Amino acid sequence: MNIIETKSLCKIFRDTAQEVYAVNNVDLSITAGEFTAIVGPSGSGKTTLLNMIGGLDTPTSGSIIVDGKDISTLSENETTAFRLHHIGFVFQAYNLIPVLSAKENVSFIMELQGRPKAEIDSRASELLGAVGLADRMDSRPAKLSGGQQQRVAVARALASRPRFVLADEPTANLDSKSAANLLDIMVKLNEQEGVTFIFSTHDPRIVAKARRIITLEDGGIVSDRSV
Repeated sequence: MNIIETKSLCKIFRDTAQEVYAVNNVDLSITAGEFTAIVGPSGSGKTTLLNMIGGLDTPTSGSIIVDGKDISTLSENETTAFRLHHIGFVFQAYNLIPVLSAKENVSFIMELQGRPKAEIDSRASELLGAVGLADRMDSRPAKLSGGQQQRVAVARALASRPRFVLADEPTANLDSKSAANLLDIMVKLNEQEGVTFIFSTHDPRIVAKARRIITLEDGGIVSDRSV
């Protein structure tokens, strides 16, 4: 079953001299449970494609169907609500709230969803345990290493029970050991819990673990292979 489908998807950036196709006529389908890497040189459109799938950027033309809903037609408020309940994000820069503890960062999205406090407490503790941070729940981001912060970000991405997780260069700011540990956690979550992950990455370690590799050049798909 397809949980994501793009049709003739384009994103054009215009300046006074020319039009630049960041994403150019992309047709793509993603099914539940995939562990997919989107790769390509800098400027190939990876992050722009991910941002449009996640509702963070609006396409110039084409459609993005997520769970049967064309999110490119939603209003800004509708898009925000849809992201909150359907999509998890892991960013290169972690994007944790510095004044909140690890557990509070993970809990925050569930509070926005209006979930019961008991469920929030239980889910946040469960997820931080799953990413190996059961003993750091009360630590604020400044007291955590980069790898630990990114593990909190993965737990936060899963807190809303999203249909899929979009991870944009999640290992880019990590040392090799932290990156390997984080990747092992995401592989385990994918294999044991069926979490769907879609990566934008240059990291060969992620590419080596991916079961599908989509290569972009100049905004278009030039290769799409299962491994």
